[in-house]
Amino acid sequence: MTIQPFGTTQNGENAVKITLTNTRGTSLAVTDFGATVVSLIVPDRDGHPTDVLLGYDSVSSYETNGGFLGAAIGRVGNRIAGASFSLNGVDYTLDANDGPQCLHGGFNGYDKRLWDYTADEKANSVIFSLVSPHMDQGFPGQVMITVTYTLTEDNELRIRYCAVPDQDTPINMTNHSYFNLNGHTDGSCLDHEAVIYAGFMTESREGVYPNGNILSVRDTPFDFTVPHTFGERIDGDHPQLVLAGGYDHNYVLNDYYGQLRPAAKVRGPKTGIVMEVLTDAPGMQLYTGNFIDDFGGGKDGMVYKKRSGFCMETQFFPDAVHYTHFPSIICKKGQVYESETVYRFTAERK
Repeated sequence: MTIQPFGTTQNGENAVKITLTNTRGTSLAVTDFGATVVSLIVPDRDGHPTDVLLGYDSVSSYETNGGFLGAAIGRVGNRIAGASFSLNGVDYTLDANDGPQCLHGGFNGYDKRLWDYTADEKANSVIFSLVSPHMDQGFPGQVMITVTYTLTEDNELRIRYCAVPDQDTPINMTNHSYFNLNGHTDGSCLDHEAVIYAGFMTESREGVYPNGNILSVRDTPFDFTVPHTFGERIDGDHPQLVLAGGYDHNYVLNDYYGQLRPAAKVRGPKTGIVMEVLTDAPGMQLYTGNFIDDFGGGKDGMVYKKRSGFCMETQFFPDAVHYTHFPSIICKKGQVYESETVYRFTAERK
């Protein structure tokens, strides 16, 4: 494990980058700014180290660029319609930072804060912690939060979220890493072949947030129950694709009962790197980087462009505060919110 400077924020705070390694040639780098995953280097089919995450070289680029690259997202990930909700008879107003919607916590997201951290060399983990005060981002209650990143000997990135509020409040945390299994410098994720273990999705309305309907993916471009590349159908005329400019939709994952189980499997054809996603969450947002717009300051001098990478954001459903038939994101006073997601990497030979 190494800890090194990662630049200074506009407020004069010094950020660090922490790098974990295992004995199989895999390394994980994270920063305390946004509890963000900076890089994940795994061996390809020929044993060559390949960085499969889009990211930046210093904290200044994370401050100034959009896209939430690699960041821990909260208090509530994804969109909340009308940037408002009601809880226990009280109306709450949030930041409208995505049209009239609140996205990923608003203008003062957890991705733009310096987290406390503890490095656990024995477990090959970093535990980030944050105190989110009452009315932070417009949400009620103080919440004590930890996000733990662990690199295992099985080439897994394990992410564990834990939060405890002192009032009833919505909580729905996720990670916003952008993957390109051909390497972050490849430029496009459209040749990646994916399987998603979901027979249904939430239907989106204008603004790319749910209208409350749950649709079957059968016989649509959203059906990844058998392998398809992202690019095969992404520019079709299906209304949901047109609405979002590609894939930016929440899948209703199969077999939700609060336990870890497979959610997706993706393969990068140029490297043979395969990523399996496991989660205990009910949903997963597939996002194909449709709105990446010349994000400069990338690692190795990269300027990331449209569809350079894809996200698989494990989560509760978007806008769940407004739909009682969605799994609830209300965490009761003193209740422990816990969730875990695993990204597991292997390589297939030709």
